[in-house]
Amino acid sequence: MRTTTETDPGPETVAELIARQWGDHRTGLKYGAETGPGATRAPATVLSRHRTAQEAAARAALLADLLPPGAEPHVGVLLDNTPEFPFWLGAAALAGAAVAGINPTRRGPELARDILHTDCRLLVTEPAHLPLLRGLDLPGVRILVTGTEEYGALLAPYAAAEPGEARVRPGGPRPDDRLLLYFTSGSTGAPKAAVCSQGRLAAAGHSLARHFRVTPDDVHYVCMPLFHGNAVMACWLPALAAGAPVALRRRFSASGFLDDVRAYGATYFTYVGRAVQYLLATAPRPDDRAHTLRLGFGTEAGAVDAARFTERFGVPLVEGYGATEGGASVQRTPDTPPGALGRPGAGDDLAVVDPETGRECPPAVLDARGRLRNGEEAIGELVNRGRSHFEGYWRNPRAEAARTRDGWYWTGDLFFRDPDGFLYFAGRTDDRLRVDSENLAAAVIENILARWEEAAAVAVYAVPDEAAGDQVMAAVALREGAAFDPEAFTAFLAAQPDLGTKMAPRYVRVLGAMPVTATNKVHRAALRRTGFLCPEPVWHRVAGAYRPLGGPDLEALLSAYGDRGRRELLEG
Repeated sequence: MRTTTETDPGPETVAELIARQWGDHRTGLKYGAETGPGATRAPATVLSRHRTAQEAAARAALLADLLPPGAEPHVGVLLDNTPEFPFWLGAAALAGAAVAGINPTRRGPELARDILHTDCRLLVTEPAHLPLLRGLDLPGVRILVTGTEEYGALLAPYAAAEPGEARVRPGGPRPDDRLLLYFTSGSTGAPKAAVCSQGRLAAAGHSLARHFRVTPDDVHYVCMPLFHGNAVMACWLPALAAGAPVALRRRFSASGFLDDVRAYGATYFTYVGRAVQYLLATAPRPDDRAHTLRLGFGTEAGAVDAARFTERFGVPLVEGYGATEGGASVQRTPDTPPGALGRPGAGDDLAVVDPETGRECPPAVLDARGRLRNGEEAIGELVNRGRSHFEGYWRNPRAEAARTRDGWYWTGDLFFRDPDGFLYFAGRTDDRLRVDSENLAAAVIENILARWEEAAAVAVYAVPDEAAGDQVMAAVALREGAAFDPEAFTAFLAAQPDLGTKMAPRYVRVLGAMPVTATNKVHRAALRRTGFLCPEPVWHRVAGAYRPLGGPDLEALLSAYGDRGRRELLEG
């Protein structure tokens, strides 16, 4: 019989969740049974819950000894989804330290900035990521490389450590101890490190475990990157709270997904961005429904592709909304209509307001097909007027003030609300993009593209992706006498050390002059309104090369939008 955590109030800290595994010899972690196309699948390595707590305790003791006196108790983790990642999450919880999830798609000075900004005196990485660190100036940062003899020798003296023995600060674990510093991009500038406490994270784990009725019989498949909040908060933590094992995939693979699920006996997974679209793009197989999955939970699948996923694989997908910062959440209820995300989460007083006036927007008017008819007045920014769980940004008071102005929490996301109170996501504020689950700031990309010597002016903005989320589009006004050379532009992008893997523009609009407002600011609204359906030449990136967008290419692209019910997003 399945038992639930409905009546279990749960520990107050993640450290207590880790310690509760001690002496429990049921399965806690599975890994290694993954493959790519043409590769041989290896048997899974299985560790008990006790063993995972033991590994966390050993690293907590090492961490306590290695941190310099007076240093912030922060450890950067630059890893794929290897067992070392949850070991160090557990170690930080036990020791009263915090993990800064370092994103390996960042490059050069931007990567160094993330490590130094979060005051990491230790950085845990793996041999595969060492080339990313080559040449970076990281003063005062000690680098530990997992899987090496030196790393094994460092850990060996702490093999007998137990939970609770090593702390980097006096006293036992407290709910307000920082545990995560997770980067999230805002409207301008570099990514911000959102502070997440042990108490908030433990509560979130228990809440999701109750909501999805997670039990020790479940297996949570972690295929999204652990340096993002989704995998930790929506997959690892509810498993930890309910006593369910987790199964790790080093990096997401659409071709290996179902084989992994079967090998691990996975029952639950999370997704972000285009992951669902990548799974749907795999060739159908007669055994697509022969698996153990019962649920998928995530964001940005889109109603059309979520329905296609359920029809093909027999697995319902639950779409949710909630930021790493914890400032607002939207929860799906059984009566949520198609296209909506749900109603405000427990304790949230959410409203859709005009960011300029602070007044609440009127309800949406929807036609018989569910299309919004009064978007100009109904769409506004989602705010939480009640008590939010936002705990601030690390060393960024300006960003904190922008998030919490006038006593409200401003999400930076656009929504509309129907007459019954259901909330619908409508995009992001002007300078934010979400590309394949990565939050990007347009200003950062603009600063890089502005180095191109042929550009007189550059503007970067989001255009809707044909499946989910956004794509990067750049409008470029060329210097007098210059012409757009796609090969030279591609070479320029390749030479920029801080251009992340998601930042290269998919679309480039070549202008004679940049449109501006009456106050001489770039007219971003006009650029976004037309997107790539504009009179000027547009180049689009295919297989790493730029070519003109038109004719059959444009027809095929528009057809893809139509197939997924997203064509209207282009009609601004």
